[in-house]
Amino acid sequence: MAFQPIYDAVAGRVWGYEALVRGFAGEGAYDVLSRVSPEQKYRFDQDCRVKAIELASRLFPADEELKLSINFMPNAVYEPAACLRATLQAAARFRFPTSAIMFEFTENEEVSDTGHLTNIITEYRKHGFTTAIDDFGAGHAGLGLLVDFQPDLIKIDMLLIRGIDTSPARQTVVAGIVDMAAKLGITVLAEGIETEAEYLALKAAGIGLFQGYWFAKPAFEALPPLRAVLVGS
Repeated sequence: MAFQPIYDAVAGRVWGYEALVRGFAGEGAYDVLSRVSPEQKYRFDQDCRVKAIELASRLFPADEELKLSINFMPNAVYEPAACLRATLQAAARFRFPTSAIMFEFTENEEVSDTGHLTNIITEYRKHGFTTAIDDFGAGHAGLGLLVDFQPDLIKIDMLLIRGIDTSPARQTVVAGIVDMAAKLGITVLAEGIETEAEYLALKAAGIGLFQGYWFAKPAFEALPPLRAVLVGS
């Protein structure tokens, strides 16, 4: 696993880290996941969760309240309560608080049964986990998911972020998402930030949480430092 920081511009500090799958030779998540067969998805999903918690328990400073964001595949979860056993056991074994764990599912994985997804989110919340939709605005279902349930957080996809400082259309769409999320009580995170101009435009739009290469690239089994200009800001 590699870790990439999520920056809280309001508090001026790291809010948490997303755990990202990596191959032993540095392969990205897409390359790794493309080699996972449908029969292996459940076990792979479980093993990734346990590994992320194990590493975070070692790497996260004990005196800081940080979130660990873990991706999961809804279609690999056959029964929510049963699928959480390994996660809860790992959290207990490594003394990692469940309240510090955020599960995010990608909109890019088509969810054929939204009722099943709602059951997953409900079960996760029972245990104090934060829930999030990744890649919001660029995948399957889109706004329809928010009608069925409201996650704690949505991550605006980088396709809506790229070049937003010079794109009135993107600015309008993102402003609408921010307004809608505020009315639904959902926190907004902008991901895929690559320039200072994008960051400043999104910050001006009322977004407080950010993630992307402009802040720090993922580090393999380590916590990368934030861009120097942000430290202490």
